[in-house]
Amino acid sequence: MASVIHYTIATEAEKSPDFRRVLWTGKNTQLVIMTIPAGGEIGEETHEDIDQILTFVSGTGKAVISGSEKNVAQGDLVVVPAGTKHNFLNTGENPLILYTVYGPPEHADGAVHKTKEEADRLEEEGKDEPPTS
Repeated sequence: MASVIHYTIATEAEKSPDFRRVLWTGKNTQLVIMTIPAGGEIGEETHEDIDQILTFVSGTGKAVISGSEKNVAQGDLVVVPAGTKHNFLNTGENPLILYTVYGPPEHADGAVHKTKEEADRLEEEGKDEPPTS
């Protein structure tokens, strides 16, 4: 019997200074926390076969989904269906902190990327691949 996996997710997200930290990876989904610094962004991207749900814990930002813009803040949730171009930008003075669920997983199990630059480099080098079944 599997044990209960439990997080106080807002606390976990707020205590992580890393750009990206994978908290949990399952067969079909993955839980990731992110901290986007003031003036920073996730970067425009499209996940062809991956749905993504982002929940914002603190800070203020802007979601750009298929060219449409929407302000986001604590408590907001944004759904990004597979194949949708998207970006999230920090528009405030404090970090934009969020957690996101990918289905299926997008990143290497246990991955920790201190900065966006490190995350981009590891992705380009093929060192941030999700586990294969």
